[in-house]
Amino acid sequence: MRLTLHGHACVSVESGGDVILLDPGVFTPDASRLLARADAVLVTHEHADHVDAGALDAALAARPGLRLYGPAAVVGRWAGLGERVTAVAPGDAFAVGSLEVAVRGGLHAAIHPDVPRAVNVGYLIGGRVYHPGDALEAPAVPVEVLLTPVSGPWFHLDAAVEMVRALRPARALAIHEAHASEAGMALAARLMAQLAGVPLEVLAPGEAVEL
Repeated sequence: MRLTLHGHACVSVESGGDVILLDPGVFTPDASRLLARADAVLVTHEHADHVDAGALDAALAARPGLRLYGPAAVVGRWAGLGERVTAVAPGDAFAVGSLEVAVRGGLHAAIHPDVPRAVNVGYLIGGRVYHPGDALEAPAVPVEVLLTPVSGPWFHLDAAVEMVRALRPARALAIHEAHASEAGMALAARLMAQLAGVPLEVLAPGEAVEL
């Protein structure tokens, strides 16, 4: 299994020729190129930094085989595409080729009492890699590789540390970094290692790891 970070919340997971693309948003500069080679797109929630609706419009129109999964609030825009589009909720499961996907999560982390909390799902890919979207709640399943948010208007380091402590993943890879400076990223990585006991790996956009 190969995992590639494409900047901010967008990652791809590949195995045996099957390609899943997660959260290609407006902070993903090459979203159109990535969508052109994906078998399925998984979206955690409706915010634009996680779903570039224009790029997805074009990709779905150009590629009849492309499939889309996400909360109803996200995928309702493309409901007219029928079975190519699937609304998912926590507890659901499906497969993209050889890759099994389990849906977890529930709600977006709180930003402010005046901001409604969006529906936010997390995805466990291949029983190994977990993408939480914009939530810091640990799913009640073992996780080998945790994609760990490190910044955002809703981000709380204490909650991120507790999520990592609860899951004790073999690896924690930083995502959702667009709001953080280089110094802030270094501080988050240092504190995560000290407090949670799991080193936080910071990948450059386009960097891949073999799992």
